[in-house]
Amino acid sequence: MYQLYEWADIIRRFMDAGGDVLWLIAAVTFLMWTLLFERFWYFRFGLKQDVDQVIQTWEARPERKSWNAHAIRELLISQTSIKIGDNLPLIQTLVALCPLLGLLGTVTGMIEVFNIMAVTGGGDAKSMAGGVSKATIPTMAGMVAALSGVFGNTYITRAADMEKELVKDHLTTDH
Repeated sequence: MYQLYEWADIIRRFMDAGGDVLWLIAAVTFLMWTLLFERFWYFRFGLKQDVDQVIQTWEARPERKSWNAHAIRELLISQTSIKIGDNLPLIQTLVALCPLLGLLGTVTGMIEVFNIMAVTGGGDAKSMAGGVSKATIPTMAGMVAALSGVFGNTYITRAADMEKELVKDHLTTDH
């Protein structure tokens, strides 16, 4: 239990050293990874039922060669593609937002440094170091969050593209 308190204190001190923007980066990263895990979970457990339902609907059709049948096939593919691609644009937006928030942290930290320089005349190195810390830590955190999101997003996007193609392949018109 003591170890848990120690870790919580380390995290709190890190967040304090990075300033308020670091909390925003943490919230965006948490939301991004929540959405990524939701997609992982869907591909692992929910997608199979959706694809099976679409295939059953298509296979229940008596004919599959008319213009109407092709339009229904495209509708089924589109509906399934929408389910597969759910939240992917939001995830991509959150990935792109992380380094921008890091830059915001850099700017706010440097404003603090310049403010300290204006008040003290530039002679208080210890106070300026705190501002530099608030400038660099959010930058690093934003980049780390974005890099982790890029890897997760790339995996999910590739899996989504593959699943969309598999749905198209399963809805054959040769019966």
